[in-house]
Amino acid sequence: MLIQLALKGLLVALLPLSFVWASKDADKYRKLAWVTVFLTFDLVMFGAFTRLTDSGLGCPDWPGCYGEANPLQAHAQISAAEAAMPTGPVTVAKAWIEMIHRYMAMAVGVLIIALLAVAWRKWRQSGRSDARFAPGFPLLLLGFVCLQGAFGAWTVTLKLQPVVVTMHLLLGISLLALLTWLASRQEVAAVPVISAPGLCLPAALSLLVLFMQIGLGGWVSTNYATLACADFPLCHGQLLPDMDFSNGFHLWRELGMTATGEYLPVNALTAIHWVHRSFAVVVLAVVGYTAHRALREPGLQRVARGLLIVLGVQLLTGASTVFLSWPLALAVLHNGGAALMAILLVVLNFRLKTGSASRASHLSARPTPV
Repeated sequence: MLIQLALKGLLVALLPLSFVWASKDADKYRKLAWVTVFLTFDLVMFGAFTRLTDSGLGCPDWPGCYGEANPLQAHAQISAAEAAMPTGPVTVAKAWIEMIHRYMAMAVGVLIIALLAVAWRKWRQSGRSDARFAPGFPLLLLGFVCLQGAFGAWTVTLKLQPVVVTMHLLLGISLLALLTWLASRQEVAAVPVISAPGLCLPAALSLLVLFMQIGLGGWVSTNYATLACADFPLCHGQLLPDMDFSNGFHLWRELGMTATGEYLPVNALTAIHWVHRSFAVVVLAVVGYTAHRALREPGLQRVARGLLIVLGVQLLTGASTVFLSWPLALAVLHNGGAALMAILLVVLNFRLKTGSASRASHLSARPTPV
């Protein structure tokens, strides 16, 4: 079974690898890095789709499905489970959604192995002098994707325990951010000299508050608290509704239960939703301020405009999710917007770091006046 699963992951990876190989781009490594970013973004989006369609236990074992490499081979067991519990977590459709998510994750792993192999070869060819191909970073990514795979396994074996599922989401976004940084390193020659030292701290803070908000959003989703507040901008018609923060934010507990094994009360779900909604104001202020500042800097304007657009779409989809009672397409789009904002903020931070370093190098190279 493991060999069959590995072959399926390799087959999925062959499509982007073939695209890179057939590309006319002279820098195939740069192309491969950005294609891996794109596939990882797709994986995050499909992971959100898997979570939001309650397909996380579509195959209740790991890494296969009822001990098989695909749901087709396990059709009899899946059909029996679906017949026994038609509204349960195991159905044929959910099994396919879950396994496609796993195949995509394995394909990302294959692409990262390819990045490591190519980087090692190019690093050796350059006499170990070209920092763009230093294999340490791709090796870190390989370890990171293995850790992400472990959390994917625990997501299933621990029956969608909220803290594990939320960590799985945060690690997925972190992997996407690290891959974006790696891909951005291949663009270093195109990064203009930037003189904006006062923007470095807001950019780093923006990335931090975004990760915090993604974690809070994951906590809302994994606890099924999306509709805990059915009105907007108030919650239950109040600015400060009745909330149970103790049970709502107790991390180590089963899905839908308190730490003492009782059903999670409604006011705990309200607290989870309200905190995510309220912290969105912080994200809007910090990221909006950073993007507004970046609009004034040549070389950062496209990224800044992208951030402002995505920020607006996030606010729209977030509010619409409440008003329209959580339509699936909007919920997935909301998750994708968060991932896209992470990519843009990583690019912004990289350009500030590299552009400022280029400016310092340029100034030090200037002749000292006599």
